[in-house]
Amino acid sequence: MLSSVLDAMYARRSIRKFAEGAVTDAQVELLLKAAMAAPSAGNRQPWHFIVVRDEETRRKIVESHPHARMALEAPVVIIPCGQPDLSFEDRPAFWIQDVSAATENLLMAAVALGLGAVWCGIYPNEERVVEARAILGIPEGVIPLCYVPVGVPGETKEPRTQYDEERVHRGRW
Repeated sequence: MLSSVLDAMYARRSIRKFAEGAVTDAQVELLLKAAMAAPSAGNRQPWHFIVVRDEETRRKIVESHPHARMALEAPVVIIPCGQPDLSFEDRPAFWIQDVSAATENLLMAAVALGLGAVWCGIYPNEERVVEARAILGIPEGVIPLCYVPVGVPGETKEPRTQYDEERVHRGRW
């Protein structure tokens, strides 16, 4: 089992080209279940997820984000969002790592389902946050972290690790 988890981690690549093919509601539910299985500080789970399928909204996403043009090719875009006031009152910024962990789980689940996905950052770019709120009707107090276009991969990338021994410090820096 462990090797299959590691294989999936190395196989997880940013897929920016999508082929024809649907992402089913059942697959989306599995992606969201995996996302919500992520750890969160104090198990506060300060996340929300928006699922976008309609072409008009995906077009607006593409027009507002210079690096999300693949959202028009992908049949679904999932937007993980954080609600800081669901985190600890004295540590509301924990939502960032919590929603990031959920996003990574979502990306790993896409690999397991034979789908492709890519993380297109929104937060902390305030202009992108404002645009995403306007496009998606996100209320104040909820912050969109990223767009995750998901679909049938239209490209193949070799599994890899980016391990760099020079970035490892043992015992102390």
